[in-house]
Amino acid sequence: MSQNEMRSPVARRSGGRSARVRADVLAATLEALAEHGTGALTVSEVARRSGVHATSIQRRWGTLQNLILDALLSYSQEQLPTPDTGNLRDDLIALARLIASYLDTPLGVALAEAMVAADDDPTLADSRAQFWQGRYEATRIVVRRAADRHELAADADHQLALELLVAPLHFRALLTRQPIDEGWIERMVDVLLRGLAR
Repeated sequence: MSQNEMRSPVARRSGGRSARVRADVLAATLEALAEHGTGALTVSEVARRSGVHATSIQRRWGTLQNLILDALLSYSQEQLPTPDTGNLRDDLIALARLIASYLDTPLGVALAEAMVAADDDPTLADSRAQFWQGRYEATRIVVRRAADRHELAADADHQLALELLVAPLHFRALLTRQPIDEGWIERMVDVLLRGLAR
């Protein structure tokens, strides 16, 4: 992944010097993660790449884990667009494929592991909330379209739909390390659809 590709998702945030510093630090963190993984990442390396003093990074994020999670949450918001195939089953399958593909990348694995490992640090509350709000909004759109097509009841729970879709994918990718193939995704979505129909 190129330096420009890494910088673009986090560099779009507007604001003053504080926003620019945050964007530079998060982009540098992603670059280092992509090259070396989480095991070799240090605050000193991020400071060198970003041009921001290590003590400033430490003061703002507190721990390296917080910094990693914030960078990955910001980047990940750009990686999972909302599918629109014309029917609910195919939309959910497409969304599951996107999530599975993302979880199969080094940054996707790092995000999932960081979200599990990180404490509920208030400095990350905004990034975490924005990430999940974006995911819930994407699912709300999919479910609303399905309701408009009379595939689901108008009051179908989009938040539950996302949770039921994401949980098995994360379970396989992170816990059992079993493959996530096309047939398994389709079976999982069919089970989910039966539950939503009720």
